[in-house]
Amino acid sequence: MDAQSRGRADGIDPADQWVLNPHTGDYELRLNHSGGDSEESSRASGARVPNSRGPAGDSAGGRRGASREGRRGPARDDRDPGPRRDVPGQRSRRSANGPRDQESSAPAGRRSRKAPKARRKKVLLWTGGTMAFVLVGLSVGGYALYQHFNGNLSTVDVGSAGNKNVFDNNAPVNILIIGTDKRTGKGNEGYGDKGSVGHADTNILFHVSEDRTNATALSIPRDLITDIPDCKVKQPDESEKVVPGTRGVRFNQSLGQEGRNAGCTMETVREITGIKVDHFMMVDFNAVKELSTAVGGVKICLAKPVKDPDSHLNLPEGEHLIQGEDALAFVRTRHSFGNHGDLDRIKVQQQFIASMIRQMQSDDTLTSPTKLYKLADAATSALTVDTGIGTGKKLASLAQELSKVNTKNITFTTVPVLDNPAEKTPVTVVLNPPKADALFAMMRDDTSLTEVKSKKKAAKSKQDALLKGSKAAAADVRVDVYNGGKVPGAAQATVAWLQNDQGVLKSTNKANAPAKVAKTTLEYAPNQADQARALAAMMGLPGSAMKKGTTDAEGLQAMVLTLGDDFKAAGTPITGPAKVPDDIQQANADKAECAK
Repeated sequence: MDAQSRGRADGIDPADQWVLNPHTGDYELRLNHSGGDSEESSRASGARVPNSRGPAGDSAGGRRGASREGRRGPARDDRDPGPRRDVPGQRSRRSANGPRDQESSAPAGRRSRKAPKARRKKVLLWTGGTMAFVLVGLSVGGYALYQHFNGNLSTVDVGSAGNKNVFDNNAPVNILIIGTDKRTGKGNEGYGDKGSVGHADTNILFHVSEDRTNATALSIPRDLITDIPDCKVKQPDESEKVVPGTRGVRFNQSLGQEGRNAGCTMETVREITGIKVDHFMMVDFNAVKELSTAVGGVKICLAKPVKDPDSHLNLPEGEHLIQGEDALAFVRTRHSFGNHGDLDRIKVQQQFIASMIRQMQSDDTLTSPTKLYKLADAATSALTVDTGIGTGKKLASLAQELSKVNTKNITFTTVPVLDNPAEKTPVTVVLNPPKADALFAMMRDDTSLTEVKSKKKAAKSKQDALLKGSKAAAADVRVDVYNGGKVPGAAQATVAWLQNDQGVLKSTNKANAPAKVAKTTLEYAPNQADQARALAAMMGLPGSAMKKGTTDAEGLQAMVLTLGDDFKAAGTPITGPAKVPDDIQQANADKAECAK
């Protein structure tokens, strides 16, 4: 049984049991078309009345009514002498020729008051969603609380590679979206590599800003030559196995090869970008087909007709609504657009996902309980996620957080790369350091790629003010240096540079920090502010790195400099650019584009 058919029996659609209550803005369980709450109406249908307010309800009765009873079979009601039905707590479909029932059974003489439009929209928005086909599991918010959806999800424990919390309130959220080339599901025999264990074929690092006003979706080419670090993989017996790293291989080998799981891919992304990934979401070919169908099709635009024998895409020029096999063919074609390479396919995939975002935020999707149910069922069936977000409730919590991002402030971009100079006929790519480093630094500094008005700008100005003022002489700067980043020997190298090149003789190497950190920080006391400003100027520290204490230092107490993943080398400024370089490819999720 496919994902869209799961949960149905005898012509009954689980989504049909939920009706939007205009008074509260919540979905509520209705056992018949009249929408009545009376016990008599439920008794007539041979079903119990669960104590539930709808998909977002937390009561045990609501969960049992929505899923457990549906799995157990007939519900018992000893007071009802009438015939019992096989699917309790659900509303059977009416015959096509039968009468159309009312959605409300308000008493005569009383008219149902409609909820204010703004309030209703707010409720639906968090239920509706934010990201595209792989994030549709998040996008259906309240519906993901169903116990049924918990059973759909597959999870992987990535250990320290991820975040045990769903999200941290005062920090950005970084989610790695992975599309694998694994051939699973009926009709996928002709796609991907035969016998593949599932490599990281499509990869997007979705960075949501700390203040939730904007997001950057960074595509990472599968053919990028990189180093894969050592990574820990949990075994079936709960023991851990360290998979040795390897140098100079394609990025897609960070998953599947040598038993590597998605945690290894997360660690590889951190190795490349200096950004700690919180969670991952992984899908295969089936997800594109089933989710594009569940949403009712995705709008695309072709600047020219396409007939690709490899992907089987065959469409004329113009706009199309695609789903299923056509949707998969569209995101997999690499010989139809641009220079017929993987980088051009990435652009097409970004256009597809952006269109999916727009479709899922449309009223047509947000106001349809049936469509939302199909999306949630298809998405959770297709997803493999880390245990940090491995339940429907956790996904719903993350959904509410991500839904704060306005679509117009979601920017798609791709890691800046060059053809591999080691290949006579290049088939792989390598980083373009000046451009890539600038882009990574912006993301680490949580700098938006779009112009956004927010409270964060005021907070940033306040932090930057800590850099202004008098500076102590280098000989008076006293600092202990810890290495919390990924560069071996960084603390020693920095101390040598400070003493020999900058004249900071009172600097001390404290070796490794107690834990790894993503960003470099400088902790100092109020009466050390002039020392902190002097050291920040030498190191090229941003205002966000300044951590001013509340009590003055005593005696010869030193400041504490902890080098993070954003540290590259002694003497290399850590501050990222305020604006993305003009020639870095960008696309906005709010704007439709035609594939060329």
